[in-house]
Amino acid sequence: MSIRMVRAKVKADKVADLEKAAGEMFAAIEAAGPQGVRYASCKLPDGETFVILLALDDDENNPLVAVQAFRDFQDNIRNWIAEPPAAELLTPVGSYRLF
Repeated sequence: MSIRMVRAKVKADKVADLEKAAGEMFAAIEAAGPQGVRYASCKLPDGETFVILLALDDDENNPLVAVQAFRDFQDNIRNWIAEPPAAELLTPVGSYRLF
């Protein structure tokens, strides 16, 4: 299993666009119901920075890529971000129903 955290700052005038697209993407993921993945996006208090958590049971197989809305979101992300996202691999030391 791998867990990644991605932090991305979004252009102020693109936050609403990103949030709308994220809502559509998460609805499509929910409808598809892929297994072996946990995925969340959270907005920080500055209103422009987002933290994404992605946990995969199989590091070589991300089932989200089978969801068209996820692929579309990934294709458009470069239009919304203000700076390159920072990704980090996390090592959990404890979790209750999150990972």
